[in-house]
Amino acid sequence: MKTILCSMALCAGLAWGTAAAQAPADAASVAVPAAAAVAPAPGGIQSQNIFQVKPDASEEPGYAQQSNGERAKVQPGNNAPMWRQVGEGVTGYSSLPKSQAPEAGNLIQPFVQYPGSRVTNAGEAWRQVRNQWIIPYGGSLLLIVAGAIALFYWRKGTMHLHGTETGRKIERFTPFERSAHWANAIAFVALAISGLVMAFGKFFLLPILGGQLFGWLAYVLKNVHNFAGPLFAVSLLIVFLTFVRDNFPRRGDLTWLLKGGGLLSGAEVPSHRFNAGEKLIFWGGVLFLGAIVVASGLVLDKLIPGLIYERGTMQIAHMVHAVATVVMMVMFMGHIYLGTIGMQGAYQAMKTGYVDETWAKEHHQLWYEDIQAGKIPAQRSSSAGTTGEAAPAKPMQA
Repeated sequence: MKTILCSMALCAGLAWGTAAAQAPADAASVAVPAAAAVAPAPGGIQSQNIFQVKPDASEEPGYAQQSNGERAKVQPGNNAPMWRQVGEGVTGYSSLPKSQAPEAGNLIQPFVQYPGSRVTNAGEAWRQVRNQWIIPYGGSLLLIVAGAIALFYWRKGTMHLHGTETGRKIERFTPFERSAHWANAIAFVALAISGLVMAFGKFFLLPILGGQLFGWLAYVLKNVHNFAGPLFAVSLLIVFLTFVRDNFPRRGDLTWLLKGGGLLSGAEVPSHRFNAGEKLIFWGGVLFLGAIVVASGLVLDKLIPGLIYERGTMQIAHMVHAVATVVMMVMFMGHIYLGTIGMQGAYQAMKTGYVDETWAKEHHQLWYEDIQAGKIPAQRSSSAGTTGEAAPAKPMQA
């Protein structure tokens, strides 16, 4: 009986060894290409250890020289060498013309070493600057200024006139000046709202509106932003040319700055048609920051002819545009506050074009004195004085 069992076991072993030896060579190479042979078994029968852990293919000799086809057999789905070449900036094939899309053949930007940081590509560096610097610090600055304005209004309220209105009106803004100002103001508000939603909307509106509704809102506002930008640029140029003559530095501007315009003390500092604070907004916000915002915005809209729009160019333009826009919004927030609820009669001046004599005397005394002396006309538009509300002021003796 024992002899029969031993014979059966020996026959089974010989049959298994014969089948393994006759298996296709390519199948064996795919299944266990790097399996190590074990020592010959007693009786001359050799086998492989099918439970041996396969080492990392990248540690095998000649791995770097393997072709994609060979590597696909060793490690199916491992395209690390291809992505390594992509990260090095290897240019592939693209049907787009080089003149229009010079980087079309590059999937991602090359990896570089920035001072004091790890190796990364320019796209990732731009994303980190946007998400870790511009968004949090820019948003904090806007909230701080908004909170300071709200606190000032809560403590001081609206600046009312100290004297009694006379009913005699002085033309402060002509219809053309008001049209230029309102066109620029409307474009600015449209750009500010759409820009804030695109920058901060995913943190505050997305959880409330949901992905689909917020996506449509962001899409609409993005197009509003793109189309309002050129309108803002043209109106900004018109505003600059219209008001530049009255915004040059003059006598009393330094005193106004040193005293802060009298906002805290309540004693109004004499000024000409525009005080020193308005001149700072004009030169710093309208001209300097306005030029930066418009130029960088035109780059982002791809409206500058002859410029090669590479990814690096667009990333730099975006960062410059975002920083300049935040600073401009901060400056204009104070201007909007004083021109609406912060000062009695200021909004009516831009709405109707006229202010009361008392308002002119208290807020712009030097300008009022020039009108009294006949150096500046009390009315400048031909349609002035057609209604009782907008009757021109009569020059008064000092």
